[in-house]
Amino acid sequence: MSKIKFTSDVEAADALKVAFHQLQNEIGQVIVGQDETVRLLLTAIFCQGHCLLVGVPGLAKTLLIQTMASALDLDFNRIQFTPDLMPSDILGSETLDNERNFRFIKGPVFANIVLADEINRTPPKTQSALLEAMQEFAVTVGGKKHSIGRPFFVLATQNPIEQEGTYPLPEAQLDRFMFMVTLDYPSYKQELDIVKNTTSDRKTTVNKVLSGEEILYFQHLVRRVPVPDNVVEYAVSLVHKTRPNSEMASTETNKYLEWGAGPRASQNLILGAKCNALISGKYSPDIEDVKAVAVSVLRHRLVRNFKAEAENVSVEEIIKKML
Repeated sequence: MSKIKFTSDVEAADALKVAFHQLQNEIGQVIVGQDETVRLLLTAIFCQGHCLLVGVPGLAKTLLIQTMASALDLDFNRIQFTPDLMPSDILGSETLDNERNFRFIKGPVFANIVLADEINRTPPKTQSALLEAMQEFAVTVGGKKHSIGRPFFVLATQNPIEQEGTYPLPEAQLDRFMFMVTLDYPSYKQELDIVKNTTSDRKTTVNKVLSGEEILYFQHLVRRVPVPDNVVEYAVSLVHKTRPNSEMASTETNKYLEWGAGPRASQNLILGAKCNALISGKYSPDIEDVKAVAVSVLRHRLVRNFKAEAENVSVEEIIKKML
């Protein structure tokens, strides 16, 4: 029986906004700057989505996810992806017990929050081991399906694919991530604060803000948020504009893109807009809320053609022109 009691969805929406700011404050005690990254990570969690963080080593990607896990009362496992990692190291395997019966030993994917650290350091065969878990909240081993408890999030970090020793993620794997968030270097002032905070003996305690039951409740609340037709039409038309040689393709699309985003992008734009509206104090999203999540939803679903690469036109530039 749920202990969560709200008299209305409006009251619950106000509570979600408060919880979001509490989480931001707790994470902000450890992570300097990165406000936009934290906002998108928490949005993905409240939308029951997965998130991919991309940046060069040393930008606190792993620390950010560990800190966020500390602020949530959930089970947390970290998987360090390496070239010799096998699918069974992630999912688990069947072993013989003392009575000669097969018994399934769960792998680290059986947790509420799974940090897939440096996911592109392992070959595609192992990367793909997460596909079923991310979409169906279950894994199949030895012909048997094993359910993963909810809530369940895969928060992955990735080094830029130009770096040595990395493998590009398969398109099907990338499409499972709601957001791809890129981290940039901190500003001069932020780096001063980072150095002061991390070179002393001071320990920061991160308090638990939300339980698994509360997160599940807020996930269902986000789904119940009403969306005006014009906002849905804007999101779907934006995704259609990314598809080359289609009826609604933009000039930039036909010129610079090999292929565009699928229907999952439209779904994620609306879910992200719903959550962005709630944490901003609104009870229904508008077109600005779609724009707030558009770049992170679309950047990993669009593939540039040779012309775009030759002219050094980035995916982000193409998306911003569409917006």
